[in-house]
Amino acid sequence: MEPSSSENPDNANFEEDMGVRWSKLGARLQRRGWISSGSSDLSDSDSNSSADFGLQVHHGDEGPFAICFISSRGNEYFCEIDEDYLTDRFNLTGLNTEVQYYQYALDLVTDVFDLDCDDEMRETIEKSARHLYGLVHARYIVTTRGLAKMLDKYKKADFGKCPRVMCKSHPLLPMGQSDNPNVKAVKLYCAKCEDIYNPKSSRHSAIDGAYFGTSFHNIIFQVYPALIPAKSADRYIPRIYGFRVHAPATLIRWQDGQRDDMRKRLRKLEIESGFKDDEEEVEAEDSDDDDEDEEVEMEVLENGEMEGGGLNNQI
Repeated sequence: MEPSSSENPDNANFEEDMGVRWSKLGARLQRRGWISSGSSDLSDSDSNSSADFGLQVHHGDEGPFAICFISSRGNEYFCEIDEDYLTDRFNLTGLNTEVQYYQYALDLVTDVFDLDCDDEMRETIEKSARHLYGLVHARYIVTTRGLAKMLDKYKKADFGKCPRVMCKSHPLLPMGQSDNPNVKAVKLYCAKCEDIYNPKSSRHSAIDGAYFGTSFHNIIFQVYPALIPAKSADRYIPRIYGFRVHAPATLIRWQDGQRDDMRKRLRKLEIESGFKDDEEEVEAEDSDDDDEDEEVEMEVLENGEMEGGGLNNQI
């Protein structure tokens, strides 16, 4: 017998989360006068509540644009933008020149669109609305509320995990290589190996990188420094029957030497390099330095005694 949804904690958490979302949605639409007060509480509805809800909304709309947008397949990287942020014109400064049919697109994003138009025009406005939402999203995710929402998705690895074996499935962050739209698609950044990767899904590969910007993935680690992972010097070493391949091994030795020299310079300047094994090496080097200092002191004392003995003999 399969367990019921009430016995499954995952289903219970999902139903609770969906109940909260429907409750907030009902409250928003009630404030706008789109649904009656008797139908504002949607949290107690059953699995057919979405169909019933569509009948209660005026003009036959399917629901708020933001929720429909982020729940669509391929838009899992996006977070929901607060209504207050969307309705503040200061946050939209300069976007009117970037988006076609800007005012209609804004009306659609803020759920006040009421223009009667043909299907072709409607499709064009919806495309502009998606583009507008993406551009506003890039600005929203560097705010306090936006960073907190993206942090939750990052902790759950909603953006994927690093494909590099040595990173041990470290979670990724979406990023853009340009702040200008239609230049580069979104990439995924790993804070452990500090490299970027292409998304696995073709749906995600089609997302414009400008919808996340070039600064978000760096700002989140400035705001939450505890998230910065310890750097690892682990790397793959090519071998044939257990023996290192000569050319790659020579290159690796040179790279390791350069890295060690750089880390020593950083330690002299008292700058943390971020490598997890730095503390152990510092302690080892400190003990070596102490041993060398003791040896130097012993040599100085011995030389002093010998010189002193020679003077006494001359006297």
